[in-house]
Amino acid sequence: MLTRNSFRWVMYCGLAFFLFGFQNLAIGSGGIGIPQTVTPNAFEGTDTERIIQAIEAAKERVQVVRIPKENANGTAIWMIDSALLLPSNMTLILDNCTLQLSDTSRDNLFRSDNVGEGITDPVWNENIRIYGIGNAVLKGAVNPRATGDGARTLSLNPQAEQEKGNWRVSYGSDAGKPGLKQTGDWRNIMVLIGYVRDFNLKNVRFENAHGWTISFERTVGIDLSDVTIFNEEFVTVDGEQLMTANKDGINLRQGCKNVRIDHVSGVTGDDFIALSNLDTAPDIHKQNGDINGSMVTASRWYGPEDDIEQVVITNISCENRYRAVAIRGSDRAGIHHIYISGVIFRAMEERYEALLIGGRGYGEESLPGKIHTIQAMNIMGNGQSLVRIQAKVANCHFLNGMYTGVNERATLYEVDPRETSNVTENTWLKVR
Repeated sequence: MLTRNSFRWVMYCGLAFFLFGFQNLAIGSGGIGIPQTVTPNAFEGTDTERIIQAIEAAKERVQVVRIPKENANGTAIWMIDSALLLPSNMTLILDNCTLQLSDTSRDNLFRSDNVGEGITDPVWNENIRIYGIGNAVLKGAVNPRATGDGARTLSLNPQAEQEKGNWRVSYGSDAGKPGLKQTGDWRNIMVLIGYVRDFNLKNVRFENAHGWTISFERTVGIDLSDVTIFNEEFVTVDGEQLMTANKDGINLRQGCKNVRIDHVSGVTGDDFIALSNLDTAPDIHKQNGDINGSMVTASRWYGPEDDIEQVVITNISCENRYRAVAIRGSDRAGIHHIYISGVIFRAMEERYEALLIGGRGYGEESLPGKIHTIQAMNIMGNGQSLVRIQAKVANCHFLNGMYTGVNERATLYEVDPRETSNVTENTWLKVR
């Protein structure tokens, strides 16, 4: 027999179960093992507005947004008109969905919400995660308004401009339109993360970014794995192939530390992975939030806190006309403790090499020893060499390399080897 107190307890439990179940319907459950999530299908507006509303709602409660394959508007694609801004402590689950930049967008697809135009003193964000389930795809626009970095002038016919000797061009439908910016900038990067501690991205396919696919600036604790990048140098618009510049895969810029990049494959129109600590204009004032640059934070080395260090790159398979991994530093900027294992590189047209260490033409030459402790093993590739050394590096070691390219040696020096310090090769061979 139920006493009055036990009956009251049963009623409370029933009411709690009802409320919890109703909350699940409103918020959404990802299924067994997947936490409660907020879905943009619960909101009104454009695709961009609904995803932004879902992120805002999740900030207050479950901190997880799930974007499903099925869009409530009846399509199977989510069109993005402006950057989806990611706050701290946020997880995005891309559940078999496709997000694509619209032809009206001139912005990133994702950006951490602490950086952007006019933000001169960004605060640190933390704990941002993007997880793909199944076939999760992020795509560029069909007809992009702008492509390339901050040094590129937009053109409707970039190939014709290059034939005239104007090499710093890139396609963009905004070319020649009065009142619109006529050069590229950091908004052409598909995923742009700055001043973040702890960022994870897993199981996502990228297609046709408007510039670099993913770029990190002053980000500490990066875990990126199981990513496919298809970001070729040409975009097809109305049946015509048009050149788009700076189509890198993954970029690490000033201040990136404690990084793991694993199981990444694909085709790019520029370097597949680039570690760049550069100051191309040391006499010009630099600041955060400048819309005219290629970086959203200041492209300057201010001290050891801006060194790129403790980076582990493993299991890479890629092809392009440039490099698999390019390590470039200028002047006093440090890049060190970089560990690379397992790279298969196909150099299109036998151009360039699997690994570049040094970098020229990007400001003052790297000072001796500022690039150091680079260890690479199990590297396969063709092109001009397995590794090209352009700086006076120190403590760099290369083990188990198989070179099948056009030259006789697997290593190509563009500095006097006697000006380097403790550089070794073991089983680093040209294969005939």
